[in-house]
Amino acid sequence: MGAWHRTFFKITDWISGYTLEDAAGDLKGGLTTGFILIPQGMAYAVIAGVPPIYGLYAGLIPLLIYPLFTTSRHLSIGPVAIDMLIVAAGFGAVAASVNNDYLGYVLLLTLITGILQLGMGLLRLGSLFNFFSRPVISGFVMAAPLIIALTQLENLFGIQLNGSHNMIRLAGEFLSEFNHIHLATLWWGVASMAVLLLLKRVAPKWPGSVLVLGLSLIAAWLSGIEQQNVAIVGSIPAGLPPLSLPPVGYESVTTLLPTALTLALVQFMTITSLSNLFAKRHGYLVDSSQELVSLGASNITGSFFSSLPVSSSISRSAASEQAGARTPLSNVITAVIILLTLLFLTPLFYYLPMPVLASIIIVAVFGLIDIEELKFLIKTRKSEGGIALFTFFCTLFIGIQEGILLGIGVSMLVMLVKVSRPDVAELGVIPNTRSFKNLKRNPDARRIDGILILRIDASFSFMNAEFFRDFILEKSRQQSPDTRHVIIDGSSMNMLDTTAIDSLISIIKTLRQWEMDLYLTGLKGPIRDIIHRSGFEEYLGSDHFHRTPHMAVKRILQILDEEDDGGRSNQYESYSF
Repeated sequence: MGAWHRTFFKITDWISGYTLEDAAGDLKGGLTTGFILIPQGMAYAVIAGVPPIYGLYAGLIPLLIYPLFTTSRHLSIGPVAIDMLIVAAGFGAVAASVNNDYLGYVLLLTLITGILQLGMGLLRLGSLFNFFSRPVISGFVMAAPLIIALTQLENLFGIQLNGSHNMIRLAGEFLSEFNHIHLATLWWGVASMAVLLLLKRVAPKWPGSVLVLGLSLIAAWLSGIEQQNVAIVGSIPAGLPPLSLPPVGYESVTTLLPTALTLALVQFMTITSLSNLFAKRHGYLVDSSQELVSLGASNITGSFFSSLPVSSSISRSAASEQAGARTPLSNVITAVIILLTLLFLTPLFYYLPMPVLASIIIVAVFGLIDIEELKFLIKTRKSEGGIALFTFFCTLFIGIQEGILLGIGVSMLVMLVKVSRPDVAELGVIPNTRSFKNLKRNPDARRIDGILILRIDASFSFMNAEFFRDFILEKSRQQSPDTRHVIIDGSSMNMLDTTAIDSLISIIKTLRQWEMDLYLTGLKGPIRDIIHRSGFEEYLGSDHFHRTPHMAVKRILQILDEEDDGGRSNQYESYSF
């Protein structure tokens, strides 16, 4: 029983060494994120299309569950803007199915997402999903703030939009409604945004959204905002979140499954990248699969307490770390702040103007746009920069889920093309050494007359067998007439399948017709086992396998020297063979 507890309840790994210094840091971190989460949670609930109070509900029960399972010590979880955009976009695609019980379906989405995450975590699939492309997420994260900002034009300008999440449609709807802008609403939104941006510049460490929230409440009450026809939050129920039972059914689950899967994967990639960032900074390790378990458990439990889907927040996690948080218990402190707010402070938010929430959302999400990330991808590898841009434009102009799926599809396609057409390097010897290097990258490397040496820089399988066959034969055909020996350095190969063996046999047959011979070097143990079991070793001849290109060249030179009665021996003295 104890071992089982240690396996899943990761709180046991550090709670016994918890100190007063840790408690002080967690208190400061939790208080900081708690005050930030109040306006953000309410604002992000608006993105999802539910009443603001549900953003506060999402900051309570899940934050009490998460510390029990997580291996990360610095993440702050709760509702996240990008996740809420996925929620809204997913329901936009199935609006006809959920109109009668929108809120119930949102809670069901939280449950399904949590079940998927918990299942993937228990199956230890965390490392597998780490291979999801970074450029896809980068492209999506750059596009999402623009879409979120456009969806808030309705609250910012006091106009009526149809709730689309396609940038072209949103822009078109906005232009068609431009003449109906409500100036008082616009004033509240622009003024709030100006204050937020000013605070961000002159006092970046201050909780700008909290200050704007408080100032706007006072100003709204003093100015009689209800007479200005500006939309306000209105009555918010006080007390604990109500127990809820999501409307589970075959049709509802299948309807929401694509959105839940998208959300589960995006949340996982966010929490994994962010947890690894803090772990590296503070010198500890995180378990990706366990992070899936912790996130899944938080979402599953939260769904029965009226919670929206929760994940790790970049801004709140950074604020918590800067404030001094040391363990996941900072989330519990945040939950206590939300609890006190729910019990005693909800009446204060009655006069909160909706354009103020819109301005908080817009300023917050534009901080997520990372141009430096795009520059890094393009500089490091142009194909990955292209994938990020492709995902960015697809997300903007086609749709949220479509953009992610198309980005993943193109990422996989690029990977398949790379695998099917991998690098093959022609090697030359470095004079006075036994080292063979790529001729294109090493000007000092020299070809050896009569010998072609190629290095395969990939696994040799059905995916690239035809490419390797054609490349090797074409390269061999292009050599000078006195080239009679081809060496393949397989030291970089990690796999060889039966299709590859057939391809090698085809190469050998063709080379023999051209009076050329093939040698293989540097093969790893598992590949040598396959060659032996397949009978290929007997077909080629055991004397055609060598540990290194040097040993193969040395053997070939001996043969050539014997054929030439020692006439070649002086030609290779400078290569120290």
